[in-house]
Amino acid sequence: MLNKKLLLKRIGNRFFVVTVLSFLVTSGHMAFSHSASQETLPSLAPLVKRAAPAVVNIRVSQMVNAPSVYGDEMFRRFFGIPDDPRGTSREVTSAGSGVIVDAENGYILTNHHVVANADQIQISLFNEETLDAEVIGSDAPTDIALLKVETGSLTALPIGDSEIVEVGDFVIAIGNPFGLGHTVTSGIVSALGRTGISRNGLEDFIQTDASINPGNSGGALVNMRGELVGINSAIISRTGGNVGIGFAVPSEIAQSIMRQILDFGEVRRGLLGVTIQTIDAESAAVLGTQVESGALITGIEPGSAAEDAGLKVDDIIIGVDDQKIDNNRELANAIGLKGSGESVLIEFVRSGKVQSVAAELGQRTSQQIDGTQVHPGLSGAVFAANAPSGTSGIEVESVEQGSPAAQRGLRAGDIIVAVNRQPVRRLEQLREIAASNNILFLLVRRADRQLMLQIR
Repeated sequence: MLNKKLLLKRIGNRFFVVTVLSFLVTSGHMAFSHSASQETLPSLAPLVKRAAPAVVNIRVSQMVNAPSVYGDEMFRRFFGIPDDPRGTSREVTSAGSGVIVDAENGYILTNHHVVANADQIQISLFNEETLDAEVIGSDAPTDIALLKVETGSLTALPIGDSEIVEVGDFVIAIGNPFGLGHTVTSGIVSALGRTGISRNGLEDFIQTDASINPGNSGGALVNMRGELVGINSAIISRTGGNVGIGFAVPSEIAQSIMRQILDFGEVRRGLLGVTIQTIDAESAAVLGTQVESGALITGIEPGSAAEDAGLKVDDIIIGVDDQKIDNNRELANAIGLKGSGESVLIEFVRSGKVQSVAAELGQRTSQQIDGTQVHPGLSGAVFAANAPSGTSGIEVESVEQGSPAAQRGLRAGDIIVAVNRQPVRRLEQLREIAASNNILFLLVRRADRQLMLQIR
């Protein structure tokens, strides 16, 4: 006979398994298959069969300029080779995933980084049919892109509400890891609202332990109702492989970006119009305030949403739409993920009293300038006119692989805050300094650190 303690342990484990399986069965997506011995086994196959045809494999190709040996000045002088050498062009390819969200119009959601700088995009359907795709719009800060294909034989995945996703929910990830083709992994939602993962700063990731590997980017994170709740975007790994920590852009954010691209042809990101500084215990003591976390307003742009709402310098923002704000990064995320024209409730502290006010967000302009118009050493970089809301500096929107800017260490998502020890906030300031200096020392903010890059 089994002893009493072992019997209770087995009963407890069986109770847990039965409870999980009961949930899956009642959700309508668990089936039982029969083996040769007539034993019934649980399966997610019915759910996968419905969702998998909506996930596509993406192949991206682009031409890049490889550095030439003739680019070395001493080499040219020695052999008498004229200036203005040319590099050689070669094709590079990469793989990713995408999700069909509108079968009638052929719309596919994927990651911005999957299709950035692509010269040609091809998608492979679940039935192995291959189609050409074009980028309708793309947004680097949220890492979302919208593609379109011309065909009448697509299957779409319904978009679920990521706002009701909870930690512990069962999910499956479908994508194209390592270019292997359609692959399904399962897990749970491990955490919500993750930030500080990418360099661009506009983040509100769903974390999952469903296996996500290179090539899964742009694929689907699906709930047990067979609905899209996230676009798989990033992993944390020292080796490049799965370690059980993956991140997906919530479907609400992806859908908002898609709507803006379709309605306006661009992403119209909300702008509060403030410069801010994080409040911590040390700075709170210096200011003599009881608020030990939040975002201190250090400047307000004339005519901005903040000015119209009555916010003032020295106010400490502690909340946006019932979301607690502990630092400047959280404020930048909260505002940057909203659309222009949206009304938000700002909770702040003024003279020791908690107050709130509604602000109608303005629109962040999206002017872009190529680095070749600024300095030869910045060729291959594209700069935005404004940094993300809540920061000051010049944002690097993209950097072409192998370009002079890339060779000098500049990366997409970098924020240039000073040039030759002069603070800069606008492209005009960068241009003016570059016009009178052959050598530029860029003070760059990258994620949570700063570094100096020399540009010649």
